[in-house]
Amino acid sequence: MSTNTIDASMLGKMFLAGARNLETKKEWINELNVFPVPDGDTGTNMTLTIMSAAAEVGKIEQLTMEKLAKAISSGSLRGARGNSGVILSQLLRGFTKVISEEETLTPVILAAAMEKGVETAYKAVMKPKDGTILTVAKEAAVRASQLAETAEDLQPFLEDILQCAEDVLERTPDMLPVLKEAGVVDSGGQGYVEVLRGALDAFLGKEVAGPVQIPTAQASPISVERPAQEEEDIRFGYCTEFIVLLEDPMDAEEVEGFKDYLSSIGDSLVVVADEELVKVHVHTNDPGLALQKGLSFGQLSRIKIDNMREEHREKLFKEAEKAAQAQKEQKEVGFISVSAGEGLKAIFQELGVDYLIEGGQTMNPSTEDMLNAIAQVPAKTVYILPNNKNIILAANQAQALTKDKKIIVIPTKTIPQGITAILNYVPEKSEEENTASMMEQMEYVKTGMITYAVRDTKIDNKEIHQDDIIGLGDNGLLAVGQDIGQAALDSIDALVDEDAELISIYYGEQVEREKAEELLAAIEEKYPDQDVELNEGGQPIYYYILSVE
Repeated sequence: MSTNTIDASMLGKMFLAGARNLETKKEWINELNVFPVPDGDTGTNMTLTIMSAAAEVGKIEQLTMEKLAKAISSGSLRGARGNSGVILSQLLRGFTKVISEEETLTPVILAAAMEKGVETAYKAVMKPKDGTILTVAKEAAVRASQLAETAEDLQPFLEDILQCAEDVLERTPDMLPVLKEAGVVDSGGQGYVEVLRGALDAFLGKEVAGPVQIPTAQASPISVERPAQEEEDIRFGYCTEFIVLLEDPMDAEEVEGFKDYLSSIGDSLVVVADEELVKVHVHTNDPGLALQKGLSFGQLSRIKIDNMREEHREKLFKEAEKAAQAQKEQKEVGFISVSAGEGLKAIFQELGVDYLIEGGQTMNPSTEDMLNAIAQVPAKTVYILPNNKNIILAANQAQALTKDKKIIVIPTKTIPQGITAILNYVPEKSEEENTASMMEQMEYVKTGMITYAVRDTKIDNKEIHQDDIIGLGDNGLLAVGQDIGQAALDSIDALVDEDAELISIYYGEQVEREKAEELLAAIEEKYPDQDVELNEGGQPIYYYILSVE
């Protein structure tokens, strides 16, 4: 039987199925990375973004379109990671703005929501390119609008939209030459198609890579701090733990009966039984009832009862006290930087960074991570140094969500750019002067990164084979070879020009100091007119991070 509307329950299933389908394909999507480096993370970033939203959906007890829209929007915004994740969150944000006041969705409403999603996402990207996730989403929305007015059945309508998205995805290599040369389609576009495919399968009643289940916050791959639980939300006030020293072993039926009783008087139940004892953990409003029931099976030991409401009040008091103290100590300007590696962390700390977010190439921090960092910096104005082009959009999103502080994102794309930016901050200058100076000076920094190839490909007309050592620059490939040191030297050769004054080397966790000093000596011998400095970076994945300025 044909249907022409989608209610909140069905949309919830479709969204979760789309998220699940994306999750199952994330590693494959990661491998679509143009550059064959071991940190391809589009699939991971999109999955973490959408699973953050799925966790929020999982908290809804009585599903309505308004609650569903809010959960998807807020969850994806705060959980957004990497450029692809931020763009996906904006597509979802625009989509949910249209559907939030509807009770059911028709083809016309779905088409309008898709258009709004595309409009919102395009606004978030400074220089949109054809051949990306944006193109796939845009063409799918256009197709939806063309079909909406005459669509009498949602199944062919949705199938046509998916087919359109797949067709556009297949054409992305014709729009971006770098995709064609690498022999891949756009990874973000592939992720978007997988979300649509999973959603359609759920609409058709198909199972999506296992049963579609609403995940809980604990099941989510995102680990973020949540706001403190309100006292009135604490349904059962006493955390009760004890051990029953059994007089006789309990059979399976008795254990289940004991669990059923405890479940009737509380929640958060854990019961572990063997032949000699039973360990019990339960949240309840009457610990005495739990203890009395336990006594019917034997003696009690290690009884522990905590008043969770009192603990909650104490926690709130301490948090308020801490916040008040932080407010008193608030300074004018603070800094947040993203980096990975103990050496790089130490460098940024020495330069005055207040809060370091662990991450970078191997794990892009989320908007939520940025917001948590902002909350920890006691300053009226906070500068953020993303130090990775794939983190800038998440930083911008955190900037837009912060209301109580002024956030300035310096769009540093590499670690050396971040170091140069903060070196050019002068406390005596105005905010405008410092921002302009930091952004100007970072543009003079050229960066090279030495790593290894994870697959065969072709870039800039150069053949690359799995396990080759490659040097990557700001705009493409710098070197390909078999030796780490030689690839670093070749990369430096490609970066140095007549204006070069300083060459910096940051060696990673896989490089011994002795090897790094050999590279230093070789560069100093070849470039005697430039200053050359060596630093321990400790970064993963990249043997060397190099900079020339």
